[in-house]
Amino acid sequence: MAAVLNSVGALLDSRCLAATAAGYQQLLGAALSRHLPAAGVQVLDVNQPDKATRRRRGKTDAIDAEAAARAVLAGRATATAKTGAGPVEMARLFKLAKDAAIKSRTQAINQLKAVLVAADPALRESLSGLSSRVLIRRCAQLDPAAPTDATSAGAGTLRLLAHRILCLTQEIDDLNAKSPRR
Repeated sequence: MAAVLNSVGALLDSRCLAATAAGYQQLLGAALSRHLPAAGVQVLDVNQPDKATRRRRGKTDAIDAEAAARAVLAGRATATAKTGAGPVEMARLFKLAKDAAIKSRTQAINQLKAVLVAADPALRESLSGLSSRVLIRRCAQLDPAAPTDATSAGAGTLRLLAHRILCLTQEIDDLNAKSPRR
């Protein structure tokens, strides 16, 4: 949603545009706050709409866009928009990937432990008392033979989950190494 005011605060126009390349182009941008500065347009961040205005006038994108334009015109919004191209954006992207990998690894560890609880008693006992790190390494070394029964299917599942955990751990380590340091 975009709103345009004249220098005395009269609303000239407001439009709802699709959040697509074509919609941004209509408003002169793609990833608008990055595109506009490249086109020579000053972009300011408006953190949040005025709460009293939102209660009085309602809560719609059109009202919020107009309120943001009025905040800029009144000088209440003076923060320069982030470019989305520097180290902060890099860190954000790496963090996004890292958070997803951590979530997936945690899920895989929980699955491995759940499979282990129901595993063949002899297999379970051979893996009991190990630290998580050693347990995962041992499971990764289990026999890769094609499963022929529930016992070998359990061992095969433990092996697959352990390999997934190790791959995700490597991915997390790689992302940590790539992330800009503050």
